[in-house]
Formats: sequence, structure tokens, C-alpha cells
Amino acid sequence: MKGTRKKQVSIGVIGGSGLYDIEGLKSVRRVQVRTPFGSPSDAITVGTLQGVAVAFLSRHGRGHRLNPSEINYRANIYALKSLGVTRVISVSAVGSMKESIRPGDIVMPDQFIDLTKRRASTFFEGGMVAHVAFGEPICGSLARSVCSAGQQVGATLHRGGTYLCMEGPQFSTKAESRLYRQWGVDVIGMTNMPEAKLAREAELCYATMALVTDYDCWHETEEAVTVEAILDTLHQNVALAKRIVQAVMPSLAAPRVCVCGQALDNAIVTDRRSVSAAAKKKLGLLSRRVFAQKKGAE
Repeated sequence: MKGTRKKQVSIGVIGGSGLYDIEGLKSVRRVQVRTPFGSPSDAITVGTLQGVAVAFLSRHGRGHRLNPSEINYRANIYALKSLGVTRVISVSAVGSMKESIRPGDIVMPDQFIDLTKRRASTFFEGGMVAHVAFGEPICGSLARSVCSAGQQVGATLHRGGTYLCMEGPQFSTKAESRLYRQWGVDVIGMTNMPEAKLAREAELCYATMALVTDYDCWHETEEAVTVEAILDTLHQNVALAKRIVQAVMPSLAAPRVCVCGQALDNAIVTDRRSVSAAAKKKLGLLSRRVFAQKKGAE
């Protein structure tokens, strides 16, 4: 525990369905984090993995208590940011929308389509407005590191692709699934939106490791999607994902050189002198760096 406190936590891992812990963590402690946006999904497990300080958060909570729409995405991202995290690896279960992407494969998407309907998707409200660039929603540097680690452990891995995020918790109808295939998407899931958007607003690097569990319901030669079938494949994928997480850690020990840490430089459009004290307090963790720069330039 003493050694963990000396190390600055810089890597966050958000575990999806089936991934509720990380094996090999040392100097482990569990941290309860309070945020201005409520409580995260669970206590955050902090420890060292391959010598790198890591914060692990179960997206659905221990025991899988939260459905995709119940997850407090803002609290999750804010909590990781407050611990010092600068890079987030999101591990998520998805369905394949293409014949060439088979159950058991791993996809590293680089684009998203957001079809969620009832989730808070920004930190910036209540008196402070920000418009972050999101044309490239994934940190390319982090994604390349994870891909290299996947190849190192022998994963069947697909680089790039589009992740369609639906509301859930029900699976798609066949009509919906066929429509999404016409759009050319690669995988479908329920949790990476607004998670990726919030990570960008928090100036965190973000990359998704999408674990393919099924062919959704479009595949005529496959049985309809069932939770039992998904979990069977998922358990196999989770073991592989844990090996990838361990393998990628040494490459993440160095400081980041991407531009994710400057995502808010020109995004906050509200004059800092017009922001209420309450908004400054609530969003200080996110906005303090930018407003300090603007103040210095005046």
C-alpha cells in the first residue's frame, strides 16, 4: 500500500461485462470516491501492475448490478480523473455486425455512432459551456499500444472500425440489426457512449478494447442472441483481455505525447468571469487548467 501511494496513478481500466477485477495487481487498496456528479459504479481498486500504478473500475459494479442506462458515466470518468488518471482503457462486450469479425475476436474501434437516448453526455452545464472536438474520438497513441500488446499475446485483433452504441438493455430487433449493417458499422454495444465523450471532456486518452461475443441477430445461420451464449464466449475473451492489459502496461509508463491532454484549450466558450462560484467549484477539476491559462494571457 505504501508503494502504491508514492506512485501517481495514471492508467485507468474500466471493466465491462465479465471483467470485474484485474489479476496480478500488487499493493492493492480500494478507494471510495465522491464526485459532484454522484457516486461511481463501485469503489475503485488501485494497485500496481507491471510496475505501473493502475486504477480499476467495474463499469456495472461488482455482481453486475447496473444496466447500461443506470451507469453514472460522469461520476466514473470524474472519479478516475480525480485520482490522477490520464489514460483510460475501456473493456467492453460487443456484438459483431460483419461476417469477418467472429465471436472471440477483439476489435479496436476508432469511430462511434451514438444512439443512446437518456444519458447525461457532458460535464459542462449549469453555467459553463464547452464544445470539444470529437472527430477522432479515440486516442491513436493509446490504441496502437493496446493493439501491439494484443498481437504480443496472440489475440485475433481488428484495428479500426465503427462501434454503434445503442441504449439497451434489450438487444436489437432484426430490422434494427439489418439497418445498422447497411450503415457499415463493425460492432454494436451499449456502454461506450457517453463514456468516450466524457473522457474527451476530461482530457483523458481513451481507447476501447471491444470483446466480440456474438453476431447480434442479423446472422441467419446463428441462433438468436442469448445471455448464456454471450457469457460463454465472454469468459474466454475476458481471460485474453486480462493478458493484454498486463502486456500493455510497460509501454504506458512513459508520459503521453498526444494532444488529448489539451482537448479543452479552445473548447470552453464561457467567459471565466461569467461563471458562477458554484459552477467553478463543481467543474474546477476539469476547467482549472484552461482558465489559469486564459488568466495568464490577459
